[in-house]
Amino acid sequence: MQRDTRKQERRDKRRTRIRARLKGSASRPRFSVYKSLHHIYVQAIDDEKGTTLAQASTLDKECSSLKSGGNLAAARAVGVLVAQRLKEKGLEEVVFDRGGFPYHGRIKAVAEAAREKGLRF
Repeated sequence: MQRDTRKQERRDKRRTRIRARLKGSASRPRFSVYKSLHHIYVQAIDDEKGTTLAQASTLDKECSSLKSGGNLAAARAVGVLVAQRLKEKGLEEVVFDRGGFPYHGRIKAVAEAAREKGLRF
């Protein structure tokens, strides 16, 4: 149990360090990714106003056909979905916030899927 809390503390430190440098705006929102064991969540946030411009997760009805919410296919589907929602609002450029997670696996899959749909990081 102690090992798990140390791991969480290290991720919290990384997340704080990353957030200190990243700021989202209305024209270039922060593309924030969070993953749990069973799901993945993505938000596009305007930090100046404190509002969420678009969001997607494996819990959305568009992703209900997926067998699991915690795999690479689900991460790609969420990346595509949030990219489409941002494009509908006329936004093509974002600031990527990996939330303290290593850039590989599901986090990387979300980013690559969003890039394939035309988002620029």
